[in-house]
Amino acid sequence: MKTQIEEISPVKRKLTVEVEAEEIDKRLNKALKEIGRKARIPGFRPGKAPIGILERYFGRQVKEELTRELIGETLPKAFEETGSKPISFPELEKGPVQRGKTFRYSAIMEVRPQIELGTYLGIEIEREEVVVTDQEVEERIEQILKAHGKLEAFSEGRPIKEGDYAILEYRAFEDGKQLEGIHSNNFLVEVGSGNFHTEFEKALVRLQIGDEKEIKVKFEPDYFHKALAGKEVLFKVKVLDIKEMELPELTDDFVKGLDPEIKGVSEFREKVKEILQKEKEDKAQTEAKKRLLEKITQDLEVELPETMVESELAKAVESVEQNLLRTGSSLEKAGLSVEKLREEMKPSAQQRVKNFLVLTEIAEREGITVTEEDVENGFQGLAASTGQDAQVLRRYYEAKQMLEPYKERLLEEKTLNYLMEHAKIKLKKAS
Repeated sequence: MKTQIEEISPVKRKLTVEVEAEEIDKRLNKALKEIGRKARIPGFRPGKAPIGILERYFGRQVKEELTRELIGETLPKAFEETGSKPISFPELEKGPVQRGKTFRYSAIMEVRPQIELGTYLGIEIEREEVVVTDQEVEERIEQILKAHGKLEAFSEGRPIKEGDYAILEYRAFEDGKQLEGIHSNNFLVEVGSGNFHTEFEKALVRLQIGDEKEIKVKFEPDYFHKALAGKEVLFKVKVLDIKEMELPELTDDFVKGLDPEIKGVSEFREKVKEILQKEKEDKAQTEAKKRLLEKITQDLEVELPETMVESELAKAVESVEQNLLRTGSSLEKAGLSVEKLREEMKPSAQQRVKNFLVLTEIAEREGITVTEEDVENGFQGLAASTGQDAQVLRRYYEAKQMLEPYKERLLEEKTLNYLMEHAKIKLKKAS
């Protein structure tokens, strides 16, 4: 076997493999003889037909099978011999298997680019100083009380005010045409929360049960609901009911009902403060890692393998589709197309691929690897956050071929943590 590697681009290689004519003839004869032992050919007893006759009857079949065998045997060896590490299965260009002739094929493959890294250790970055205020603690406690509150009907009729919960029937229109999928016969909105849209909720104030109103809202281009983003929409609304939230009293008994280990209200406040502190610490750390990675990658010119970009893009589009389906919508209902989504999401997909390539290059240089302990700890953390069993999660990832991508994410995180440990962190006061 002979191999030759040719660089087509920084991320593409052409690997050519040749198998000598002598080996082809030997393998052809062996395969034909094995068939000849059992084959029934007119005029010949089994095992007595000449090679030439056998080749006339079975040559095409044998050559096709031999082609597959030769590639299956020689391609992994050729990768090892040339040090090639393709990131996806290569595109094969193969010639015919012919007696007395060398068999030649080539594999066009994408590979990871060589990256000329600049400085990545000891970089100075800012990290927000974390402070939890008493007001934030009280706001979180109020959220907890609301989560355990009960919606009660008014004892006497009155119009909607901020803080009330309105139950609505509505339809949405754009340019006089009803928007498909944007309607409800039983929609609950907390007036003044901004959870739906501030202008929409303001227009509900002072309405009473049975009132109908047309509300015009101009949605921001980055509004979270893609079907409404950037549109001017007319809502035809009818108030079906108005309720107010009756909150439980914050007592020792209430907090013990949430967690028997908490002794009373004062300890509960401390626990809430700890949770907020952890959340803010995690957020500040995530933002700092993001800034650090931006500093490392911003001036690097990296040619990206299209296979990796395409894979990242496909996952991003699928994620949007799945999220829409969970809300009872779809790309079509949201006024989106796969082509438009791909165009919008390609820059971020390219950046994620660039980040991954840079981080894995740093990991290789610094000898950072993902151990079995890292994987186990990762699944334990995932189990704790989802309320599922760690081993069940692992078996699911293995069955869905998600384990290797999961290990890649762990390697990225481990490398980022290493970079943070070696960074010069400057604390800045929270804004």
